[in-house]
Amino acid sequence: MEPEDDQKAAWDLFRKAYERQMKGEFEEAIKLYTESIELYPTAEAYTFRGWTHSFMGMLDEAIEDCHRAIAVDPDFGNPYNDIGAYLIEKGQLDDAIEWLEKATRAKRYESPAFPHLNLREWDKALECYRRALKINPKYDLAQRAFTRLRAMLN
Repeated sequence: MEPEDDQKAAWDLFRKAYERQMKGEFEEAIKLYTESIELYPTAEAYTFRGWTHSFMGMLDEAIEDCHRAIAVDPDFGNPYNDIGAYLIEKGQLDDAIEWLEKATRAKRYESPAFPHLNLREWDKALECYRRALKINPKYDLAQRAFTRLRAMLN
């Protein structure tokens, strides 16, 4: 197989894995993401495999996959945000902040508003919500969080 063929086959496996993940077929999704990675490693495949691990309660494995994703493509923002979210879930809020802030600076990120919403330090939260809404004024979750927090602080 030519390298382009490997890449195409890996993306096909990635799409199949994502479909399985969305159906809740996590073991099969992990298997397909792993096959995709073995054929042609991408930051997306590592990140989404990590996301699947998180659905299974395997947060340490999810974080490891995010670190692998960053090694493949340090400009891809999703794994930084995901590490932050997983650390929040583990109760490691101070450690999460560093990763969420890195996500806000990522060069390639489809949803750059997410890490701003995940930054939940009360003294920074309002500013983060403002930035999220500036990036995407229709981001309903950020608008509700901003309004709720502002009401709590008044």
